Amino acid sequence: MRYGRRRGGGGAMRLLPIIGFALYFAWYYFSNQEEVPVTGRSQLVDMSREQEAALGLQSYQDILSKSNVMRGGQEVELVREIGARIARAARDVDPGFQWEFNVIQSNQANAFALPGGKVAIYTGILPIAESVDGLAIIMGHEVAHAIARHGAERMAHNKLMQIGSVAASFAIGDMDVSTRQAVMGALGVGAQYGVLLPFSRDHESEADYIGLLLAARACFDPTEAPALWERMGQNAGGQRQAEFMSTHPAPETRIRQFEEWMPEALQIRQQSCAR
Repeated sequence: MRYGRRRGGGGAMRLLPIIGFALYFAWYYFSNQEEVPVTGRSQLVDMSREQEAALGLQSYQDILSKSNVMRGGQEVELVREIGARIARAARDVDPGFQWEFNVIQSNQANAFALPGGKVAIYTGILPIAESVDGLAIIMGHEVAHAIARHGAERMAHNKLMQIGSVAASFAIGDMDVSTRQAVMGALGVGAQYGVLLPFSRDHESEADYIGLLLAARACFDPTEAPALWERMGQNAGGQRQAEFMSTHPAPETRIRQFEEWMPEALQIRQQSCAR
């Protein structure tokens, strides 16, 4: 008898790597928990804010060095003014980021934030933003990603996925090649559609929520959010993927969520901006 194995079709499955990974997963997960500001969600993060900020700054500088960064002008002034207002609104949950807001000349309808408070807006998204309030919703979303440490959380989850993949590979090491390929392929598809993509969509929804409240607290109009995502949906046209295949919620989902959160956002705006 061979202990630690269970006979199966096409070969043996080693249980020891699976048990070892399960024990490591439990230790790693519960010893690296933090709380997301605003939402209070528990998240898995295994690096310090200093390490995260250093990685963000390095990536940001690399991207900017390869991009057509606008050095001045009305768009740059507007983006930096909106960014400063939202950063001030986030002061209660800001861990001390050195905020930086830049505009990249590009047809991409996109924006991003990197750990440590490094934000960039592509000029291609400005016509879709359409107004100061629309741009504030976009920028609030990006600021929220940084504050919620979504980048560090993704890295921690990717680390677990990689270790789990190695453990699975060892566990099925005695199976024949075709069976191993089928099992690893099924695990990969399951991880992609059952874990990674839903996890990414949850991050986007959380950033939508936090960003909406920050924009409202900064005295921008939160009711612009649903209209913004109507325009986003129209801009995507026929290129959109089914939601379960996407890293982002569908525009319709985002509009519905914004409408659910709107009473809270309007209350925050009224309390923060009453004259």
